[in-house]
Amino acid sequence: MTPAAKTTKPKASKKTAPKKASAGETEQSASQLIDQRIRELDDWRGKTLARMRELILEADPEITEEWKWSNPVWSRNGIICTGESYKMHVKLTFAHGASLPDPSRLFNSSLEGNLRRAIDIKEGEQVDARAFKALIKAAVARNSSPAKKR
Repeated sequence: MTPAAKTTKPKASKKTAPKKASAGETEQSASQLIDQRIRELDDWRGKTLARMRELILEADPEITEEWKWSNPVWSRNGIICTGESYKMHVKLTFAHGASLPDPSRLFNSSLEGNLRRAIDIKEGEQVDARAFKALIKAAVARNSSPAKKR
């Protein structure tokens, strides 16, 4: 896995990750990059990503925002989920989604694997906020459990 921020020499044609700094600065830089991504997606995708980010942080204020793989990542004692944007949908991929209870059946993508699960949100779709927060809380509990099932 790549670190949240790494020290690299800037290359002329590529965007570079923020240089490694203190924990607070790295988190702030990640939050700024997420803010920037939301602004760049100046359509329904940006609004959707912003809303899901808000729900994630409401579910557990101790969640850390990171920037990995050129995407927003939310973690607490391990990765909770990533936020990706595509032309037709916004995807939230839960690192250990297969081991999480999903009674509201929010997971609708990446269902075949043994580890990850994802929620694809298309234009005009609304995600049940209460069910989504419950899923976030379950992911945090899974990551915080001393007996993580891997």
